[in-house]
Amino acid sequence: MDLTLARTGFPDLLRHWRGVRRISQLELALRAEVSARHVSFLESGRARPSRTMVMLLADALDMPLAERNGLLGAAGFAPAYQARPPGDRALALPEAALAWMLDRHAPYPGLALDRHWCLVRANAPARRLLEPAGIGIGDSLLAACGPNGALRPLILNWTEVARYLAARLQTEIEHFGGEPVLARHRDAILAGLKRPLPDPVSPILPVVYQLGDARLSFFSTIAHFGGAGDVALDDLRIELMFPADEATAAAMLGETLPAQ
Repeated sequence: MDLTLARTGFPDLLRHWRGVRRISQLELALRAEVSARHVSFLESGRARPSRTMVMLLADALDMPLAERNGLLGAAGFAPAYQARPPGDRALALPEAALAWMLDRHAPYPGLALDRHWCLVRANAPARRLLEPAGIGIGDSLLAACGPNGALRPLILNWTEVARYLAARLQTEIEHFGGEPVLARHRDAILAGLKRPLPDPVSPILPVVYQLGDARLSFFSTIAHFGGAGDVALDDLRIELMFPADEATAAAMLGETLPAQ
């Protein structure tokens, strides 16, 4: 969460989120099934919300769980959602599901990232793909993919990938209602782009790596846990990479990814 927003009072924070979602007071009232007059009074500070009202508004604004806690705190209420550490007994089933997905995605790379694109978990092919750049659990893929990052020399089509990353980061920043870490990486990536891109020539953008003599091209699918009630789980993103050409598929199926 943006620390500036964390110190904001409830009326200002509610107005901020309504602006982020680009909806009117009337639209917010309709979504929350309350009167527009009551929303107006909440935003002006003329009325104080109940805990139930804060949760209704957070639902109507489709806020991430960490930001819902922030809205509750601004209204004077305790957080509704925990951020459990890895290995917590309550996370046993989703963590087992995550391990199942990543392990069974081999021989293709699969990984899990947190809100700031730090590596949370990776299967063996993903670790072999990232090891040449010195990237391990806890490291930031955004820093590695930046203009001065360790992955940039290994990504042959960095300019195309960077333009996509900047757009994706902007979408995520808006989803979180402002996220300084992501904004800093977005700005660094945009500053590193020196020339316009050609028109797209394929239906999906692959990331093309050069690892020694091997040229490997992948596209990705992104998954989230549905109905997450834990802050860390809500932010977790699962990325499964697939070969974008026959040569990459052959290399992965033959397990010829360079070992480090």
